[in-house]
Amino acid sequence: MAFDYIIAGGGSSACVAATRLVRDHGARVLLIERGPSHYAKLMQMPAGYMKYLGREDFLEMHHTVEQPRLGGRGPIVPQAKVLGGGSSVNAMVYMRGQRDDYDHWDAFLGGNTGWSYADLLPHFKALEKNQKFNDAYHGIDGSLLVSDPGQLCEMTRDYILAAQGAGIPYNPDFNGARQNGVGVMQHTMGVVDGKMRRSDAVFSFLSQVMNDKRLTVVTEALVTRILTEGSRAVGVEYVKDGKRLEARAEQEVLVATGTYNTAKLLMLSGLGPAAHLKEHGIAVHTDLPGVGQNLQDHHEVPVIATTKRASGYFGEDKGWPMLRNGLQYVLFGTGPVTTTGIESCLFYDPDGGDRPTVQLYCAPIVYLDRDVTDMQPTHGVTLTSCLLRPKARGSVKLRSADPAAKPVVDSNFFGDPDDLRLTIASMRFARELLKTEPVGSNIKGELLPGADKLSDAELSAFCAKTVKTNYHPSGSARMGRDDDPMAVLDTQLRVRGVEGLRVIDCAAIPFIPSANTNAIALALGNKAVSILMNETVAPAVLDR
Repeated sequence: MAFDYIIAGGGSSACVAATRLVRDHGARVLLIERGPSHYAKLMQMPAGYMKYLGREDFLEMHHTVEQPRLGGRGPIVPQAKVLGGGSSVNAMVYMRGQRDDYDHWDAFLGGNTGWSYADLLPHFKALEKNQKFNDAYHGIDGSLLVSDPGQLCEMTRDYILAAQGAGIPYNPDFNGARQNGVGVMQHTMGVVDGKMRRSDAVFSFLSQVMNDKRLTVVTEALVTRILTEGSRAVGVEYVKDGKRLEARAEQEVLVATGTYNTAKLLMLSGLGPAAHLKEHGIAVHTDLPGVGQNLQDHHEVPVIATTKRASGYFGEDKGWPMLRNGLQYVLFGTGPVTTTGIESCLFYDPDGGDRPTVQLYCAPIVYLDRDVTDMQPTHGVTLTSCLLRPKARGSVKLRSADPAAKPVVDSNFFGDPDDLRLTIASMRFARELLKTEPVGSNIKGELLPGADKLSDAELSAFCAKTVKTNYHPSGSARMGRDDDPMAVLDTQLRVRGVEGLRVIDCAAIPFIPSANTNAIALALGNKAVSILMNETVAPAVLDR
C-alpha cells in the first residue's frame, strides 16, 4: 500500500496528526508505534495508573548517566511505550503553561513565526472538550475531555486553604488569564457512560479514524532509520516480528518517537553531529550539531510529613478499601477511583516575582521513589517543588549504532546553580505551608528532609539524593532561526538539510513550557497539520 505520510511514533502528537490528516484531509497515513496497541483496562480509570508506576509494561526506563553533583546517582526517567504515548500512562494533568512561555518562543525564533501564545491558543482550544470552562481560553467542541478530578480529599482542600493563608491567591483556572495561584488542577479525563475515565490520545482522537482504510497502524514495531534519496526523506525502515521492512511516503515523514528516541532516530539516520555519528560508524547525511543537545526536563524535590489522621489516600489501593472503592466506582461512578490522587498545586516565584518559577504539588500521601529510600508509606502529605524553567541543559547521545540500544541520556539536573537555589527556596516555603492552618494542626512530624536539616548545605545534599524527573523531557531537536547553528528545525518543523521530513513532538520545542507537557504535545500535532496543509488559523485576540 502507498502512503502519503508516515508517522514514526504513536504518542500524543502523532495521534492528533494522524487523525487530522486522515479525517480532515483524506490522506493515506501509516503510523508506527514501538509499544502495544492497548494498555491495561485498569489504566482507563483515573486512579489506575498508580498500579503501573515504575513498571515496564508500557514504559521504557532510561537510566541517565551518573551525575557527580548527585553523588553519582543516575535518576531513572521513563518514557511511554504504548499507542497513545504519554497520554496513555501519565497522571493526566492538563496544563498548558504561561503566555510568556510561547511569546518567548516566538521572539527567540525571530518574531511573527506562528508560535506565540495567541497563535497556539486556537490549537489548544480546538482539541478541548472542557467540562467546566467555556470562554476565551477554553473550548467545548473538541474531543479531548478535560475536567476537574471526580473528588477532592481532605488534604487537598486544606492545602488550598493553607496556601491562601500563606499569601498565595486562589486561582480557579491555571489555563486561563493567569497561572500564578493555588487551586485544583484540571485533568484529561471526563465522564463517559456515567463514569470518569482517562481521555488519552487514542480514545480522544485516533479512535475516530481507526476503521478508516486510509489509516494503517502498526504496533510493536521499532522504526530503525529514516530512508533518504539525495536530499529528500522518502520513507522509513522498521522491524516488526524480527523482520526488517520498509515503507515509502509520497509526501512526508513525520517523527514523533519521544524526546530521547526522536534524537536517536535522527542520528541513526545520519542526521546529527558529524563527529558523534562517525564515532559509531554511521554515514553522515547532514551535519546537524544540535541533534541531542538542549535537553530539558522538569525535576522535583519533596518535603514529606506524616499526619495525625487519615486525610489523604494512604491504603486506599489495597485490601478491603480497594475493593470498596472499586465497587463504588462500578456501581455509582464516584469515589477515590475518579481521581489521580494529585489534585492540587500552586504556582509562584520564591523570589517574589509575578511570573511563577515553581509548581508546588500537593500529594496527599507519603510519596518517594523506592530507589531513594526504604521509608515506609503511611498517612501523610508530600509537597514537591517542581522547577518550571530549569536553566541547565542536558543531552542525548547514541550508545551504539544498534537501533535496539537505548540512547545515553544526561539530564544534568542542577547543572546550573540557580536551579538548586530556587528548589531549596521552595522547600523552605513548603515547610511554612505545613505549619499553616488548616494543614498545620494535622501534621505529626516532618519525615524528609527532617526537621533538623536546616542549612543550605544539608538541603543541597538532600536535593542531590532525592531529585527526580517530573516526566517532561523536551527540546532535543529544537526549532531555531536560519542563522542558528544549533537549530535542528526551522519554524515549520522541517529538519534542516532534508526535504520531506519534520519533527512534531516535544523534541521540537526550544524552551520547556512552565507546565506538564502533554497539552503542548497534543497542540503540536494539531499545529503540524495546519502547517502541512497551509491552513489559516487566526490568532486569538486577548487583552494583556
